Amino acid sequence: MIGIISKSGREDVDEAVRTGKEAYEGWRLTPAPRRGEILFRAAELLIRNKETLGRLETREMGKVLSEGLGDVQEAIDMGYYMGGEGRRLSGETVPSELPNKDMKSIRVPIGVFCLITPWNFPIAIPSWKIFPALVCGNTVVFKPSSETSVSAAKFVEILVEAGLPKGVLNLVHGPGGEVGEYLATHPGVDAVSFTGSTDIGRRLEGICCSMHRPIVTEMGGKNVILVMDDAYLDLAIEGAVWGGFGTTGQRCTAASRIGVHKKIYDAFAEKFRATASRLRLGDGVRKETDVGPVVNESQFNKVLNYIDIGKKEGAKLILGGKAYREGDCAKGYFIEPTIFSEVHPEMRIAQEEIFGPVVSLIRVEDFEEAIRIANGTPYGLSASIYTGDVNATAIAERDLDFGIVYINAPTIGAEIQLPFGGIKYSGYGKKEAGGRGGALDTYSRWKVVYRDFSGRLQRAQIDK
Repeated sequence: MIGIISKSGREDVDEAVRTGKEAYEGWRLTPAPRRGEILFRAAELLIRNKETLGRLETREMGKVLSEGLGDVQEAIDMGYYMGGEGRRLSGETVPSELPNKDMKSIRVPIGVFCLITPWNFPIAIPSWKIFPALVCGNTVVFKPSSETSVSAAKFVEILVEAGLPKGVLNLVHGPGGEVGEYLATHPGVDAVSFTGSTDIGRRLEGICCSMHRPIVTEMGGKNVILVMDDAYLDLAIEGAVWGGFGTTGQRCTAASRIGVHKKIYDAFAEKFRATASRLRLGDGVRKETDVGPVVNESQFNKVLNYIDIGKKEGAKLILGGKAYREGDCAKGYFIEPTIFSEVHPEMRIAQEEIFGPVVSLIRVEDFEEAIRIANGTPYGLSASIYTGDVNATAIAERDLDFGIVYINAPTIGAEIQLPFGGIKYSGYGKKEAGGRGGALDTYSRWKVVYRDFSGRLQRAQIDK
């Protein structure tokens, strides 16, 4: 047993929002450097508890231990980064066109934020949302995924231990359809940040927009790695294996499509198959394990169903394709790393997010077709290209219709210093992570202040 968590009801959500409202006035008036210092202390506590939290993640949702520890490290990085913003939160001062008048823009908090997070990064993604929301002066009602509720509770406990005042961060648990939607639409909530499935995100977008409520969504992806004929093949293979099968393919940035130039397609397919075939499935706590289970039975059945779809569509199965039931994995939700070759870009397995260890290989004629195929889905989160042609990399970064583009690296590996997020059906609104252009713009709003100390009426453009 991992832990026991109480399911929240509507009355619990009401209480959490009310408490957040009451705490807001005192928290927004707390000097931002003091808010930042609490985040620094939280980062220090995360370092102290990194091993314990990483192991908890592995036990609770299945990712291998090295990835669990990396998840916690990302939260540590975000704590330090956003803690430093407590001494910046910079606005802008500009000169007036009139005498004895000054003008500036300042960041101010928005109010009570509803934050809804998924199970695949149970500490990192909450840190993307909670740390910037708090340093900007908002209070929070946090609803994590029910699959990783214990990890979320431990994360909140660390923030409380770091000195966060009562009521600033409030935690509720329960299914998204019951608790999550009620919270996101609660009249006491001022803004929403959601990371999860595209279907649920789009539903919340519609509801919140009808309420004139700010919402940021980070949703699905059908990410792509393009491998050109001049690519360093071994590096591209390493990137494709990590991008496709890291976290058992359960990342919104997972590389589930690989477009390979026709000149090297056969060589790439064979080497990719051989390398992926050596991945070891098992308990993520064990050092020798490369790939853990998928998170639950529902996801297990969904992935197996997509494998059947790929077979029926005529794609060629060259690796895996079934549940893994050997040894200690006999009772778990393990699926073999699966590769389809000769995939047509319009097949469902090349268009729809699977969120599991399934990768489609697509043969491309040339660079121009590779870009067209990459852009040819409803999603636009993360894309990658492997090539030795510097001019091609410049065109790719210009023409790939994605929020994140990697050059000679896989589609996963974003750092917290820059904004994170996609376009099209991968995301809506402002971005997570980063400073300006990212989380600070998501969790604060601009206020513009004009101060006239001339002692007389000045009418800007009229008196110019």
